[in-house]
Amino acid sequence: MALDLEEQEQVAELKAWWNQHGNLIVSAITAAALAFAGWQGWRWYERNQASQAGSLYDTLVRAARAGDAKALRDADGALLENYPRTLYASMGALMAARYYYDRSDTKSAKAQLQWVLEHARTDDFRDLARLRLAAILLDEKAYDEALKLLDEKHASAYDAQYAAAKGDVLVAKQQPNEARAAYRVALDKAGSGSAAFRESVRMRLEALGG
Repeated sequence: MALDLEEQEQVAELKAWWNQHGNLIVSAITAAALAFAGWQGWRWYERNQASQAGSLYDTLVRAARAGDAKALRDADGALLENYPRTLYASMGALMAARYYYDRSDTKSAKAQLQWVLEHARTDDFRDLARLRLAAILLDEKAYDEALKLLDEKHASAYDAQYAAAKGDVLVAKQQPNEARAAYRVALDKAGSGSAAFRESVRMRLEALGG
């Protein structure tokens, strides 16, 4: 059916508009499609990385429970080298640190905790690593290094644990007044939290004369 004059003008205007803007629209649609595909691809990559890292972490956990040092070392090494950006890597390093510490291999334990401090994706893992590293430094009588770690910024959720650890170091440094103050802070920050933790700190405080 033939178009009337008004319809012909509208078609002409549409053609002119498309000629002017068509390439831009196609480019925008193409870019959006590529961005969506890239996002989907990245999500797949992240899921794949997490899946493989999770499998290695499970291997590490089983090795730790079985006391298989070689299997733990192999799984931990692969986890930290190939999947350092996953949460499993930090979890694995913390578990490996505990494994080595329990077997008096403090050098390896410290290396694992230092890895967490330098590579962990969340502050929670770094806060835990500092606490555990400070405990090792206390054992090694590196008191000033331990205090330096415990004075670093950390999440308020760890205030009580950091204060208690600081008290332990100050006791070892034979600074009872400062230790008592740290233990009081620990009790204050603990609030109505873990009864076992509060009792432990209370006993340490009483040992110093309150």
